[in-house]
Amino acid sequence: MSGADCSSRLDALPDVFLPQAVIVRTRGRKPATYGVEDFIAPRRELLSGGRLTGFTEWELSGHTEVFGDIAQRFCSYATSGVQDGVPFTGRGKKVFPFVRMPTGRRISAVAWDDERDGPAIDSRNIRVRAGALMSRCGP
Repeated sequence: MSGADCSSRLDALPDVFLPQAVIVRTRGRKPATYGVEDFIAPRRELLSGGRLTGFTEWELSGHTEVFGDIAQRFCSYATSGVQDGVPFTGRGKKVFPFVRMPTGRRISAVAWDDERDGPAIDSRNIRVRAGALMSRCGP
């Protein structure tokens, strides 16, 4: 999700989810649970309002398991950007379960936790691949 086409990519994002999908952010606090549109709306405002610039998120490593009509992607990621004039970086882990539908696989849920005091990503197991960039938003 970068620059000028960030809005169109956010518009297309619901198409990769089941309509009833759940998105959960933990980050060491009480989990916050969102529907797809409830997740996208505040991020659209943050990205289009100029408070968050140069946002980039990329996959560090991951694996996918597939069995019949279900699949799961478990990955580690890194982020960077500038929010409210303050540069930041971060890392964490995400899990994406998928379900095969007549129109293709769709995400049924997403859950993530950020690295912080306590859970940490073992850097020895990170394999950054060419093309691993997942998204970029901002000028």
